[in-house]
Amino acid sequence: MPTHRRWDEAIEPVLRVQPGDVIHVETDDFAGGQITRDSVAEDLLALDFNQIYPLAGPIHVEGAEPGDVLAVELLEFQLPEWGWAMIGPNLGLLPPGELDRPHLKVFDLTEGDTTAFAPGVRIPVEPFCGTTGVPQAGMRDVPVPPPHAGGGNIDLRHLTAGSTLYLPVGVPGALLSMGDAHAAQGDGEVAVSGIECQMRTTIRVTVDRSMRLRSPALRRPAGSLTPRVDAGGWFATTGVESDLMESARQAVRAMIDHLEQHRGLSRPDAYMLISLAGDLKITEVVDAPNWIVCCFMPDAVFTNEEA
Repeated sequence: MPTHRRWDEAIEPVLRVQPGDVIHVETDDFAGGQITRDSVAEDLLALDFNQIYPLAGPIHVEGAEPGDVLAVELLEFQLPEWGWAMIGPNLGLLPPGELDRPHLKVFDLTEGDTTAFAPGVRIPVEPFCGTTGVPQAGMRDVPVPPPHAGGGNIDLRHLTAGSTLYLPVGVPGALLSMGDAHAAQGDGEVAVSGIECQMRTTIRVTVDRSMRLRSPALRRPAGSLTPRVDAGGWFATTGVESDLMESARQAVRAMIDHLEQHRGLSRPDAYMLISLAGDLKITEVVDAPNWIVCCFMPDAVFTNEEA
């Protein structure tokens, strides 16, 4: 599938699909193939940053209009034979001068559901796409990072097979794009790298007009629309802001909206339930100026199966 490297509502779609269609998306790693199995750490110093973050798309979903919600159901991830991870100079959470010399590790991804990291250390393989999103109205020539209201480079490791990502549609057709696949990653992606790899991702897209991603009662601006995730065991809301505390507030407000709309709770009860059973997680902190906090609510606390 052809690729692009910016969020731009004017990019012509490479594919047009109907709601309910199943799509197979082939993506390169975030470096656009510049790292090979034989690469060494010094090769990281020669990365052409104009070639990073190639995204497959945009995909035009017929009938999707601004104000709708695009549901991206993640059906399957097919891994390649290998992937890689890095520490790059002046990249990641830690400040310049601290652990910023280039380091590179190459991983065998044919070993099953874990891969060797070091003697006595194995990492669970849990593939997902670090970047999945849609442009918002007015976006022109916007870099892939940082994440934004339409998703983008959210690096949310919980978007594994079986989960569904809900994105607020900002432009006609939604114009979905995805890439930046990871075989594994921790919450935060603090060193700015998961196990980067190519991927073949199978998705199903639908348009949801019943879901509210903004509460009229709060009268929040359009920029506070944020992605949501359903993984059939928990539901998560996101906050995408330049301040972590405000990201946390945004994620909690979005969860209150969800519990009020879909679980029938009052707003005070929803807020209290989040305090008693919800989990706040910092899921991405390396794409300045925006940081992501997610609020997770387990399905197990709800005993009414019809809720």
